Amino acid sequence: METGKPVIVLLINSGPLSINYIAENVPAILEGFYLGQETGVGVADVVFGDYNPAGKLTISFPRSVGQLPLYYNRKPTARRGYLFANKEPLFPFGFGLSYTTFAYSNLKVNPAKLVSGDKVKVSVTVTNTGKRAGDEIVQLYVRDLVSSVTQPIMKLRKFKRISLAPGRSRTVEFELSVYKDLTFLDENMKLVAEPGWFDIMVGTSSVKYETAKLELAK
Repeated sequence: METGKPVIVLLINSGPLSINYIAENVPAILEGFYLGQETGVGVADVVFGDYNPAGKLTISFPRSVGQLPLYYNRKPTARRGYLFANKEPLFPFGFGLSYTTFAYSNLKVNPAKLVSGDKVKVSVTVTNTGKRAGDEIVQLYVRDLVSSVTQPIMKLRKFKRISLAPGRSRTVEFELSVYKDLTFLDENMKLVAEPGWFDIMVGTSSVKYETAKLELAK
């Protein structure tokens, strides 16, 4: 920073911290949570480039206390924050960087309209667009657009970890089950899958993804 020397911040913590200043002024942040007795070895491997990290956040980091509690799967009206302040999380659920980058394309849902049966196949092409081999955790979220009971804006339903060499692509496939992945408890506390439209979102985090439509017919 001001000394002209590269600075890395390593966080050892049990939950999200207030790190606005760090995020604005430090070029690299390593989230360790509680790494255990091999902390030093693991951190050294990442810092010196011997290991390409691929972890993703399992919590959201807020910008301010006014956002708490902060969840990626919030209800549509639960958008907390201070007036005139950015209400987006500082670091969202599912976020995580590595020494390479990935691009998503060609998201497909088959069938796009489910008339009968229980299975839906979802596929997406993931490409390593960087110069190093690395792992990516592909995340699939679902949103029920109209329902008799208020639903979260998104729900994590599937994820897969893949390895890709630089410049290589891979088609990642998921299978959704109507009675496992598209259901919710109605006002009578019965598990139901209501006909209607769903957003199928596949990407690198809960805020960066490709979207396709799925219709569940009557």
